[in-house]
Amino acid sequence: MKSLRVLLVAGLLQLTAAAGAFAQSNLADIKSAGVIKIGTEGTYAPFSFHDKSNALTGFDVEIGRAIAQKLGVKAQFVEGKWDGLIAGLDVKRYDAVINQVGITDARKAKYAFSDPYISSAAALIVRDDNTTIKSFADLKGKKSANTLTSNFGKLAQNNGAEVVGVQGFNEAIELLVSKRVEATVNDNLSFLDFKKQRPQAPVKIAALDKSAEFSSSGVLLRQGDPALVAAINKALADIKADGTYKKISEQFFGVDVSKQ
Repeated sequence: MKSLRVLLVAGLLQLTAAAGAFAQSNLADIKSAGVIKIGTEGTYAPFSFHDKSNALTGFDVEIGRAIAQKLGVKAQFVEGKWDGLIAGLDVKRYDAVINQVGITDARKAKYAFSDPYISSAAALIVRDDNTTIKSFADLKGKKSANTLTSNFGKLAQNNGAEVVGVQGFNEAIELLVSKRVEATVNDNLSFLDFKKQRPQAPVKIAALDKSAEFSSSGVLLRQGDPALVAAINKALADIKADGTYKKISEQFFGVDVSKQ
């Protein structure tokens, strides 16, 4: 019996050592390959989208490229729809997701996050002739266009809205303008960028929710990889210190959003 316990303990120690080695291996593998694979939508301006020449760009994309540069590797982006984007991390399609992923307790139970790299707010967006929806509570019984698994969609549902599923911000706005829905809950910075591009669009912000669940986004990573988390946190600190973050921020928002 004693020898059996010894064998069990030895086996557990070996498993623990193997787990520790695995936890440290991903950063080394990334540096060895010279590439960090990053999941992103590619349809979510101004964070991840294709410009007029069809090149992938956006605030999150350029932050990803800057992080990769600090790690000494290249960024390789893998595009996918939001509703399957996080699941792609589970099956190791990429090493990280950089796509305005809100840092929530529910996600932290399953995934690792970098330090927050941007903060915003959830905006309740309605047509500019709407006088009945003035707060999130007014969404009860109304149709809201949202991606089904996003924090914004959950916020709409929590306030009693009937969520109409869409693939992204632009589709949500199209449904709103065409009066097929009465609202959309979305990112405040996305709305500000949209209005900058289309100032005549008949939409407005009725209310903002600045709670932490919706305001802070981080780089999403698999759990058990502390070396990679630490390296990305250092990269984020470095790009803020050397002015890279400010330059990227001003490119897409006209202001340094790290100050917000």
